[in-house]
Amino acid sequence: MTRKQALFSVHLVAVLFGTCGILGELIQAGADVITWGRAMFAVIALTIGGFWVAGRSTPQSMSFSGMFQHGRWLALLFSGAMLSIHWVTFFVSVKVGGIAVATLGFATFPAFITLIEWSVLRERVARAEWIRLICVTFGLVLVTPSIDLTDSVTEGLIWGVLSGASFGVLAVLNRRYLASIDAFQVAGLQNLIVFFLLSPWAIPHLGAVSVQSWFWILLLGVVCTGLAHLLFVSGLRHLHARTAGLVVALEPVYAIVFAWILFSQVPGLRTIAGGTIMILAIISASFAVRKQN
Repeated sequence: MTRKQALFSVHLVAVLFGTCGILGELIQAGADVITWGRAMFAVIALTIGGFWVAGRSTPQSMSFSGMFQHGRWLALLFSGAMLSIHWVTFFVSVKVGGIAVATLGFATFPAFITLIEWSVLRERVARAEWIRLICVTFGLVLVTPSIDLTDSVTEGLIWGVLSGASFGVLAVLNRRYLASIDAFQVAGLQNLIVFFLLSPWAIPHLGAVSVQSWFWILLLGVVCTGLAHLLFVSGLRHLHARTAGLVVALEPVYAIVFAWILFSQVPGLRTIAGGTIMILAIISASFAVRKQN
């Protein structure tokens, strides 16, 4: 994968992530069951895809020997835990505060990525990157609907921000410690960890899930989880986590567009202005990546 292909992949991830909130709203189940189900279907899809790409029953790329070197297994376990927290808190946010609040709270994660890489990993952050981050943040403020700070909305926003923070940690871990490992392995094993971690809470409630909800969970797991997670992990091999984060921060824009098309929820001028600022910042980041090729 080239840097241009990685950038396109991350843009596609933003589109797929933008549909997660809508599917979460359609699924009649708790956040733990939704997360457990999407992880299960993602593991199945990634396993089949991994063997299909390798072209043989026991592909060399599926060897786990490199996973246990230099403490990578610890990074894998921690990243799987962060993925669990990210998904559960996101769907709790959707159920409590609604799609808009959840996606906007999650979209704070580029700030967490930048702060982690700057303060913890001591990586240099260019002035242009700080400016783009400020522009995206300002765009998010404009995109945010007029919120009546009731208990449910405030709680939903807090859960959304927690989802963004855990996703930021996950992105840094994938780029910093797991970039040299096969993308199918990383994505599949992280989803497997999510599956096992949530099994004690999810399994007792599976009988109450309708067939229609299982269909939405299947779609969520295979397309919006398995495919999206694979593309995101692959893209981080060629892009800074900060750049990938800025692109995926377009998720609220896509979510608003989908809600406009599917549910006739027409955005106001303030929302359109904020989305425009975000898009211009992302285009700037995309051009910066292309110049590095």
